[in-house]
Amino acid sequence: MMKTLIAKEIRTNILSFRFLASFVILFVVVAVTALVLAGDYTKKLDEYSQRQAEIDSYLRSYAHFNRIQNVLQATQPPIPFQALVRGLTADVNMGEFDDDPLPVMFPLIDLTFIVTILVSLIALILSYDAVCGEKEDGTLKLMLANGLARSKIILAKFAGGVLTLLGPFLVSVAAGMLIILLHPRVNWSGADWGALGLIVVGAVLYISVFYLIGVLISSVHKASSSSIMTSLFVWVLLVLVIPNLSPYVASFFARAPSRIKVSRETSRLTDVDRDDLGRKLEREYRAEVLKQYPVLATRLSEAEVKRRVAEDPEYRKAYEEDRAAGQKAWDDANRIQNAKAKVLTDDLHQKEKAQTELARSISMASPLADFSYLATDMSSTGIRNILHFGQLSELWDHAFGDYATRKMADMKAKDPTADLSNTPIDMTDAPRFRYTEEGLGGRVKAAMPPFAVLLGYCVVLFAAAYVAFIRYDAR
Repeated sequence: MMKTLIAKEIRTNILSFRFLASFVILFVVVAVTALVLAGDYTKKLDEYSQRQAEIDSYLRSYAHFNRIQNVLQATQPPIPFQALVRGLTADVNMGEFDDDPLPVMFPLIDLTFIVTILVSLIALILSYDAVCGEKEDGTLKLMLANGLARSKIILAKFAGGVLTLLGPFLVSVAAGMLIILLHPRVNWSGADWGALGLIVVGAVLYISVFYLIGVLISSVHKASSSSIMTSLFVWVLLVLVIPNLSPYVASFFARAPSRIKVSRETSRLTDVDRDDLGRKLEREYRAEVLKQYPVLATRLSEAEVKRRVAEDPEYRKAYEEDRAAGQKAWDDANRIQNAKAKVLTDDLHQKEKAQTELARSISMASPLADFSYLATDMSSTGIRNILHFGQLSELWDHAFGDYATRKMADMKAKDPTADLSNTPIDMTDAPRFRYTEEGLGGRVKAAMPPFAVLLGYCVVLFAAAYVAFIRYDAR
């Protein structure tokens, strides 16, 4: 009997015009999206490769430590999964607005957008009259008159409706993946395919949530016209209001200082105040050296200084002591002022982190936020990947700092008078940043909370729909 009821539900949905229209729209949108995003990925890949080539050329021909930090930076290459899920790492830089404003004003859609917006609407369109529509047609009364259990009817409506939606969704995703597979420059790894499988499972739960919302609302309304209005209201609340309102609610309960004010204060501490302190300490430290080496009181030209350093060991010792004192003064000034700035930035980061975590927790009341977190974390395009990238960048920063220290020591050993910051030097042997994606296991672990919330939504909504249908008046 259950098979018959499920088959009847599937047949009713498939033969409707709204199913046909939804299938065509979904298939076309997914296919076109995969085609466009694959092209966008290859474009970003070319730009990244060109940037790396330019850096290599700079390191070979002209590089010095005063400017290298503006050139040699940790940059993340495009991720192959961005051919399907854009995520945060694919956001368009506002600096490109003047060159091409359309991607900023009308950003490209991706699988996450299609599932959270398009598919959720299709689920409600197919389910808003699942019960009240049967009542209006008189078929619900006939089924109950023939002794069919209400529990079987509601379960069949849920199973049949979700299976109906899964057909066009999976076919559309398969079409999109075929486009990606045939693309010569988009290469997915085994972990990517595993992540896609789990994203599809999450999409099934997300689809089930909105189909159950439609069934529940249909079970508490007498007319389908009022049911569709309530369904759309709930959709707006869950999909648009809660995710967008959560940061403002979090900022009210977990306040953080203004970034602009903190930035201005840290800039003052590490710029103007640092320079004042550095000059003061430099005068003090060099005055002590001058007492010990009076020969430094004689002013000499740069050429004469170089000659005496090369010929006179005593003068060379005095010169190195004087230079070391000046360097120590500025090192101390940087250390003192950076410590003051760090107190402000650490406080800002701690409070922003608490605010972000609260906003994330509030937003998870929305199924859209749950699936978005799930999809972006699994595809290495979300907040977790930004943190992972930051950890890799920090390790690279330490490695490059050690390299710079060794390189400057070698330069100083060869020429004590050399300008260590502005002297061109071959840096082709400098450590380069290498990005690697987080392992699939870590991504799965991070996606478990959104999975659990979506599953919990399904259980609660089905129980609510069951109770509402048990009490529903079919007359």
